[in-house]
Amino acid sequence: MELGAKLKEMRQQKNLTQEELADRCELTKGYISQLENDLTSPSIATLVDLLNALGSNLSDFFHEESEEKVVFTEAEYIEKQSEGMTLSWVIPNAQKNMMEPVLVELGPQAQTQPDFPHEGEEFGYVLEGRIAVVLSQKQHIAKKGESFYFTAGKEHYIVNKGKGKAKFIWISTPPNF
Repeated sequence: MELGAKLKEMRQQKNLTQEELADRCELTKGYISQLENDLTSPSIATLVDLLNALGSNLSDFFHEESEEKVVFTEAEYIEKQSEGMTLSWVIPNAQKNMMEPVLVELGPQAQTQPDFPHEGEEFGYVLEGRIAVVLSQKQHIAKKGESFYFTAGKEHYIVNKGKGKAKFIWISTPPNF
């Protein structure tokens, strides 16, 4: 953490000059300048005084929020292959989120493992091929450009019904894959 830069930013947000801040804390303008340029470090007591003058405290000053990761590259995907199927977790940390998107590729006549009834909802969008969404043994056909959506309270799985590869995005909430 760049202490000086953060103090300077806080001072400027309060529209204070270095001299005004120095006067409020019984310090010199030169000392404030040295702090802001990271040429010196304040004692804890001095830092507390500065933060009080700036309307803050130690806890807030040192609390740093981590930046949320928004974009994921293909290199970050986690992939699993088995029996004519490739699952790619396109959001690597999705297990901690409310929904889990997975890119699924099924070879001809391949199918996903049956998923037992659970709380939540499932959504998918077919990118390539023709699939059957099987809910309690009833098949619902979806082809390229179509989507599917259902509550997950019944046993379900997906079968590639075409002669070529089927590819679709499958999103489960809560995470279930």
